[in-house]
Amino acid sequence: MTTLRAGFADPVLDAQRTFRVALDAMAHPGRVARLTGMPEAPPPLDVAATALCLTLADPDTAIWLDSAAAGRAVVEYLRFHCGCPLAATPRAADFAVIAEPIGLPSWDVFPEGTDEEPERGATLIVQVARLHADVGRRLTGPGIATECRLTAEGLPEAAWRVLGAVPGRFPRGVDAFLVAGDELVAIPRTTHVEA
Repeated sequence: MTTLRAGFADPVLDAQRTFRVALDAMAHPGRVARLTGMPEAPPPLDVAATALCLTLADPDTAIWLDSAAAGRAVVEYLRFHCGCPLAATPRAADFAVIAEPIGLPSWDVFPEGTDEEPERGATLIVQVARLHADVGRRLTGPGIATECRLTAEGLPEAAWRVLGAVPGRFPRGVDAFLVAGDELVAIPRTTHVEA
């Protein structure tokens, strides 16, 4: 038997606050942001992953959970608090919650939209061990003045090749939030990630 954890204390204001932080993160790729006033997270999700789900998911958005996130506590939490359907496959997802990125066999299984409908590309919420700004991979592109650096501990090499801008793919692609604890960083499809 699982115990259902509480969602946002104030669902409207907390979701608005989280949305503003997420939107600002998308506007400034590679910048690490911290969320405040977070809900209780159902294990194994971090509070930032949980807050993004509570903010972005609704009955019209399908969420795919990797095997690490697909436990009963998370499924019940999302169904109760978000009312969102669970996608059976990554290809059917609007959002994907990836609690254990090292275990994914392939990162190119998520929808990337089409040239006519790029908004149909998935948004990935990927948990990592830690985020470090100013060191690591070089990020450039819209929203970054010159360049920034980012290390995401626990993110496999294959994931970096799918995140951000891929030559010849834009406007198709996936957008991603990397989360660790109460921190998040956005890597939209327009960001160039150093190989």
